[in-house]
Amino acid sequence: MSSLRTYDQKRNFKETAEPKGGKRKSGGKEHIFVIQRHHASRLHYDFRLEVDGVLKSWAVPKGPSMNPSDKRLAMQVEDHPYDYKDFEGVIPEGNYGAGFVYVWDKGSYELLHGDGASFDKEAGKEIREGNLKIRLKGRKVKGEFALVRMKNSDDNAWLLLKHKDDYAVKGTYDSENYTPQRIKDRGVKEKEKMKTGTKKKAAPAKEKAKTATRAKTKRELFTPMMATLVDAPFNRDGWLFETKWDGYRAIADVSKGKVELYSRNHLSFNKDYAPVVTALEKLKHNAVLDGEIVILKKDGTSDFQALQNYKNDASGNLVYVVFDMLELDGQDLTAMPLIQRKELLKEVIKQLKSKTVVYSDHVLDTSDKLYNEAKQKGWEGIIAKEAESLYAEGKRTLSWLKIKIIGEQEAIICGYTEPKGSRKKIGSLVLGVYDDKKNLRYVGNCGGGLDGTLINELYEKMQPLIQKSSPFDEKVRTNTPVTWVKPTLVCQVKFSSWTSDKHLRQPVFLGLRKDKPATEVQKETPKSAKMATKKAATTAPAKAGREDESTVALNGKKVPLTNQNKLYWPDEKITKGELVDYYITMADYVLPYLKDRPLSLHRFPNGIKDAGFYQKDMDTASAPDWLKTVSLHAASASRDVDYLVCNNAATLVYMANLGCIEMNPWLSRVKKLDNPDYIVLDLDPENIAFKYVVETALAIKSLLDQLGVTAFCKTSGASGIHIYVPTGGKYNYETCRLFAEYVAKQVQQELPQTTSVIRTKSKRNKKVYIDYMQNSRGQTVASPYSVRPKPGATVSAPLQWDELTDDLAISNFTIYNMADRLKEIGDLWKDIDKTKNDLRKAISKIEDLAQADVE
Repeated sequence: MSSLRTYDQKRNFKETAEPKGGKRKSGGKEHIFVIQRHHASRLHYDFRLEVDGVLKSWAVPKGPSMNPSDKRLAMQVEDHPYDYKDFEGVIPEGNYGAGFVYVWDKGSYELLHGDGASFDKEAGKEIREGNLKIRLKGRKVKGEFALVRMKNSDDNAWLLLKHKDDYAVKGTYDSENYTPQRIKDRGVKEKEKMKTGTKKKAAPAKEKAKTATRAKTKRELFTPMMATLVDAPFNRDGWLFETKWDGYRAIADVSKGKVELYSRNHLSFNKDYAPVVTALEKLKHNAVLDGEIVILKKDGTSDFQALQNYKNDASGNLVYVVFDMLELDGQDLTAMPLIQRKELLKEVIKQLKSKTVVYSDHVLDTSDKLYNEAKQKGWEGIIAKEAESLYAEGKRTLSWLKIKIIGEQEAIICGYTEPKGSRKKIGSLVLGVYDDKKNLRYVGNCGGGLDGTLINELYEKMQPLIQKSSPFDEKVRTNTPVTWVKPTLVCQVKFSSWTSDKHLRQPVFLGLRKDKPATEVQKETPKSAKMATKKAATTAPAKAGREDESTVALNGKKVPLTNQNKLYWPDEKITKGELVDYYITMADYVLPYLKDRPLSLHRFPNGIKDAGFYQKDMDTASAPDWLKTVSLHAASASRDVDYLVCNNAATLVYMANLGCIEMNPWLSRVKKLDNPDYIVLDLDPENIAFKYVVETALAIKSLLDQLGVTAFCKTSGASGIHIYVPTGGKYNYETCRLFAEYVAKQVQQELPQTTSVIRTKSKRNKKVYIDYMQNSRGQTVASPYSVRPKPGATVSAPLQWDELTDDLAISNFTIYNMADRLKEIGDLWKDIDKTKNDLRKAISKIEDLAQADVE
């Protein structure tokens, strides 16, 4: 009986575009594997290995993992034909496996213990014995794996296991994190169609086959990866530097000589820039390219204003400058390092021999020469990219950075003023941007750069958008009357600087940005280049020549230091002395969050590899007499204990010398022990990707914004995020805990698949635990700037809300870069105790919202 007969019997090939099962691959030296993401009734991944001319197949519900500690269930299914390796598209409703299929990864594989004789016989034998060991050579999954049949279960139940090797990872691995967003969206869209679609009269078989083929060949639109603005150029090994082209970002999808050229928000450029399309039609490969459409001047610089005028005057040198490639001849390149993608791209563009489509070259490691050239020639700036970075489709990351020389900003046209003097129709444009709360903010007027022809075009575009009222909530003062327009047109301006009231100084109009929706336009604030490119310290050497025993004078007190060369972080070679140095350096920033608060000491006298212990009760008889303590009843000890209070650097360093790696203060102060200064929500992920912690934090912020409550956030320094709501000590713990519980449960209802408020660990697996129970007397939370007893010597770092992105990582904040971060951006929480939140008003809003729901 043919091994493909079951496959054929399950499918109606008059309806599905899947390949028929009659054809086997003839024997060859290299054997392939393919992993297909299958968004069927339940999302799963199909793992397929070529054996004896067919694809042996397993359905893996959670997808493969690169973490050896994960044991992925794999259910063996019927063999699939060899040609199935290339299948992508929609399996129509009513057919076996109906849903959307995407080739997630593919490559070749080897047997770990093959004898070099008959590959297929050996592989077949290992599969029959239920113990197949292989080495995968893919883009996303690499290295040694094992497929092991489970004992005492059905014959088709297996485990897919990753071996410990150079490719293995230690952290959480979720296949979905390596799936483009457009593919996820398409899968959901196709399933929704099937759920909501009404049954129609059956079409003829030939027509169904045509429909299936169209579904198979239909292309998804790509969304480009974006760069983060930083404040200065830099040199760094492992980075490459490119020209920042001043034009329209464009994706080119070339397939069998047909070209789709479109913007980052998926507007077609085919008609507007037909010469580029014509040039790309001659490409000898199927490819997806990423680049910039520009007008190049004779000196090689790009002219954005000339590009704006290209429709009226096509005499400019129109060029598509290509700097990345996402696919080549059906191969997904997004999981390939950038430097390798560019090597392939260079060869592909070279073969085209076109002056209209050109390759964007780069320099490695050092940006000085390129940056100076950019300044001399008046370029907009340069781009820095990690040479080993993967392509993060549709995301703005810290792997790609932009350094601007000329200040430019996208802005939304919100109106225009009456003209004066000889100018007609438009005096100046009234501009705005959205803030992080999605409120439209006025950023000034722009009259520079507007000439007669341009004014006429802008005027005509704005007439259908005229509205009576201002789109701003704030009152905008102008010297002449304003005609307000619907805020949909986006323009590009250059300017000298931002004023203190956040207005553009001397803006000059450059052109309209039809490639970006108005809703995405925000003030672009550069991040620190140092911080953006700094890696976590993992092998920092201990300071040479340090005395093991010494004394330091602080606040007029002498603090004895002992065992300063003891390794507290053995893997990173970080000593106890370096921990003490950190707290001496950071004392001015750490102390405000400890002052006048009882402390629980979490001590690690032998470093992080040994179990630490908590100490609440200070031995006042042996402790220095200058230490401040407060005697309080401890419920856990059923007696009064002497809690330490840390109000100065001497006490802070004394604690560090005791082995207190982290600082754990109460939420309330000694004078008002029953009234906490903050409400805390502790977001703790349990075997789930960190991006879901970020998603939860942003959902909490959104709810608090709705309630008129200001909150602050920080990394926990361990695995999650802490959100603090300042209360001014006006409410007792019970009130604060009830408010926290309301917020936690509201957000959990909003994100039921990824969050939990259940304390039992086993019941919140693969979810983010929203812990509101910390809001009780005597509970402690690691303070801002506290070091944590975790690998890398991570620190609990205050954050700006806009730092909560998919790129955020706990490991980015350590004892080695925290001081530099503070120099760059200051103490982000310095105003937390000045922030006034009125819980009574917030609770009133909650009641109003509840009443509205009832009505």
